[in-house]
Amino acid sequence: MRTGTSQRDASDAVPLLRAGGLRRSCRTFATALICLALAACGELPRGAAFESEILQASTDAATPADFMVAPVTRALLPVYAAWPHPGERRLHWISATPEPPNRIIAPGDVLRMTIWTAEDNSLLTAPGQRAIAMDAVTVSAGGTVFMPYVGTVRVAGMSPESARAAIETRYAEVTPSAQVQLELAETRGNMVSLVGGVRAPGSFPLRDQSYSVLSLIAEGGGVEPGLNNPQITLMRGGQVFGTSVRRLFEDPRLDTTLRGGDRVIVQADDRFFLSLGAAGTEAVHPFPRDEITALEAISIIGGVAETRANPRGLLILREYPASSVRADGTGPTHQRVVFTIDLTTTDGLFSAGEFRIASGDLVYATESPVAGAQGIIGLIGGSLGIVRTASSL
Repeated sequence: MRTGTSQRDASDAVPLLRAGGLRRSCRTFATALICLALAACGELPRGAAFESEILQASTDAATPADFMVAPVTRALLPVYAAWPHPGERRLHWISATPEPPNRIIAPGDVLRMTIWTAEDNSLLTAPGQRAIAMDAVTVSAGGTVFMPYVGTVRVAGMSPESARAAIETRYAEVTPSAQVQLELAETRGNMVSLVGGVRAPGSFPLRDQSYSVLSLIAEGGGVEPGLNNPQITLMRGGQVFGTSVRRLFEDPRLDTTLRGGDRVIVQADDRFFLSLGAAGTEAVHPFPRDEITALEAISIIGGVAETRANPRGLLILREYPASSVRADGTGPTHQRVVFTIDLTTTDGLFSAGEFRIASGDLVYATESPVAGAQGIIGLIGGSLGIVRTASSL
């Protein structure tokens, strides 16, 4: 009886032993898989580098870094603001000059004049004649006109009314009753050019002394639609000035009064910044306005990837010219500078809202270590699923 019972117990124990061995084998396989995943953590596919990887050289004493790490904080913002601004338009602009709405005579203009006299024996008229007409008197390069019997009279820079009075005064010396009528026939000397960026570019006469840049752009049909942050360049007498259309609209005092010979060029803002890494978009972004901050740049690129980006590791990479490098703090210590922004702190957020982006900057959103950990967890979860499946056998 005992022998038969022992045989039955032994035969019943065989399946149990086999199941236990399978469980142990699955656990061993799962453990090996977990170890393999942990060992390969640094090799998981990523779309961006970790912050520590990019900044590693700055902490390596054996290999001095060829770049400077600059945290963006409230205390350091004034320091960075005093540094040179690479990639910026460094053109000055001329404020508007209040002028009366009078037309101004310039060299090359053509005048139409009539001189009246009440004298019978006038030097200017024949017997019985009371007026003499001069329909095409061109203002010389020196700004003068030649008038019979009185010689040259300077008229450039005067309004037509002032020029009329000056000529009449000169004629009163030889013909006391003389009266002069004067008008501008052609304004060849008072022309300004409007080049590109508008619907109808060309040359336009100055309407009066108060003729401004915005008046000229309006006469040219306005700025072309779709022109990114239109910029204005004013060329005058060998000097170049620049600003944006937006600034002229916002501050009428900057709507510069034009002079004869001025050239105005309207063109798109050619400044840009780039975005890479765990950013909302990886692209080249034009400047939508004259100044943008780091916080605005983050908004322009569509933020950062929620499941991938490290909010403590937003980097702005900028390269300065060699002439900007300083050892006294008035400039960066290296040409290459990595500005670091922590978006998880109040100071970091406020400072990002005040830190100006420069043309050519690279906004780089680093990868979060959590993203790699989530990948490992996924692998572990899969392996545990195998264990659970095996345990159910």
